[in-house]
Amino acid sequence: MRKLLTGALALSISGVGSLHAEEVLSAVVAFPKPLDFTKSFLRYVDEVNKAGEGVVKIVVQGGPEVIPPPEQGDAVRRGVVDMQYGPATYYLGAFAVADAMVGSNLSPVETRANGGLDMLGQAFTDEMGVHLLGHFDTGIPFHLYLVDEPKRTDEGAIDLTGLKLRSQPIYREFFEKMGVTTVSIPVPEVYTALERGTVDGLGFPLVAVMDLGWHEHFNYRIDPPFFQTDLVTIVNQAKWDSLSDEVKAILQDTAIAYEKTSYDFFQTYQQELDQKMRDAGITVIDLEGDVGAAFAASGYETAWERFAAKDAAAAGAFREKFYQE
Repeated sequence: MRKLLTGALALSISGVGSLHAEEVLSAVVAFPKPLDFTKSFLRYVDEVNKAGEGVVKIVVQGGPEVIPPPEQGDAVRRGVVDMQYGPATYYLGAFAVADAMVGSNLSPVETRANGGLDMLGQAFTDEMGVHLLGHFDTGIPFHLYLVDEPKRTDEGAIDLTGLKLRSQPIYREFFEKMGVTTVSIPVPEVYTALERGTVDGLGFPLVAVMDLGWHEHFNYRIDPPFFQTDLVTIVNQAKWDSLSDEVKAILQDTAIAYEKTSYDFFQTYQQELDQKMRDAGITVIDLEGDVGAAFAASGYETAWERFAAKDAAAAGAFREKFYQE
């Protein structure tokens, strides 16, 4: 009997050990589940869970319905949740370095190679108290969408003076420089705002506009685009430090590979979305030549100017790594 009990206890202890061998990380996302950005992060999660089967697993708890997006970064920092995916500019007030991603015209493959993402990761640790796992879904610029056809200047530029545009910190200065009145409206309330005429348009990537139904109220899109998406995946620093080297390698190596995979995917996908938008009846006003170049450059410059106003030395150092003249 004693041998049977001893054997059973040994099996029990062994079973408990195996249950605790797999490291589980909780995660939240900044966007609703149906959006392409969320779907992209879920593909990364699937890659990790496949590569780390029995070793590490990411469990996504939800999106904005779980923790409001502007509060998610702080939730990671405090350890309420282990991991988060979303725009770094949600923390722009406390994290000026986020503008290095907004003002970047390089891919994450390039910024990893030149040391830019190492600098960025150190800034996330020093200023946010989190570990930067990856800069996903890049190469996605922002476009300007309008309900009515914009006025034009004698030079061919658009005149947005007096228009009301839905804004957020990422492009508030850019819009205001063009004489726009900016209106802060959460993503879930934008459709109603457009329906009621509260705003005359907004800035957003091609991705998700049609999923959200906003295209039903737009008639014009202004090109060329400006800025670049600033979507990052961060991990609580204490949680990261506690992980084994094996787990860290699975998470980090998969993230680095996914930076390129997601970049390549969205280059093709945006072409499909562009055609769908045109087919839906939206007229694209393409500002050509010097006028178009000046429009796009003005957008990028507002990001770097905002960064420099807070820390000129850091802005200069990051610009060397993230922006090609």
